[in-house]
Amino acid sequence: MSATETIPTANDARGAHSLRRLVRGHNHVTLYLGDCLEIAPTLTGVDAVISDPPYGIAFQHSGGGNGKGQGRWLAKTCTIHGDDKPFDPAPWLEYPIAVLWGADHFASRLPEGGWLIWDKLGGREEFGDVFSDVECGWQNKKRPSKIFRHLWKGLIRQNMGGVKRLHVSEKPVPLMAWAMGMAKVPDGATVLDPYMGSGTTGIACLRTGRNFVGIEIDPEHFKTACARLEREINQGVLL
Repeated sequence: MSATETIPTANDARGAHSLRRLVRGHNHVTLYLGDCLEIAPTLTGVDAVISDPPYGIAFQHSGGGNGKGQGRWLAKTCTIHGDDKPFDPAPWLEYPIAVLWGADHFASRLPEGGWLIWDKLGGREEFGDVFSDVECGWQNKKRPSKIFRHLWKGLIRQNMGGVKRLHVSEKPVPLMAWAMGMAKVPDGATVLDPYMGSGTTGIACLRTGRNFVGIEIDPEHFKTACARLEREINQGVLL
């Protein structure tokens, strides 16, 4: 049984964010448009943070804004909000469970924990290129490092056919579901993704029986996530 409860606008005194709620059975999805650093501290009942935050790659490649060539181009054409400055993971370290992707880019600012490695080639070495073949995720529990193999290199993506990429740094749903399993997020728990993007973590939550709270500062990405999650709720899991 699916249902959608929509609250188009729930603004604070400064009009900082809007809110949307979606419901399917016992699972609920709450989506915020706004700044996660302002919204997250007001939330209660969050059991885990699972996110792919801005890594600060554009900042790194620009040499702090003074780079040349490709790095300077990356800094100027950055389409991810916040990627033009170093990422500070501190606000997300105190949650009971946390997984942050791209953590090798800000590892010096992380405490001891465990590592999750995503092999983006899925064992298909012929798809290797000049970009990284793996991505690294950090979890706040010290556990053995684990590898997830799922082909996802540019337009070559496992089980996706010709589906258009919805976000420049979009992750596959199975990866986020696997990360929640590795981090031992309980069934029925509430997962926060403060950098929601196109809503992939939310899709993974719905497909694994978990609740989801997503925050996104970019209005277009927020719109995409709302539509994507509403479609998932109304249609159920698309195999």
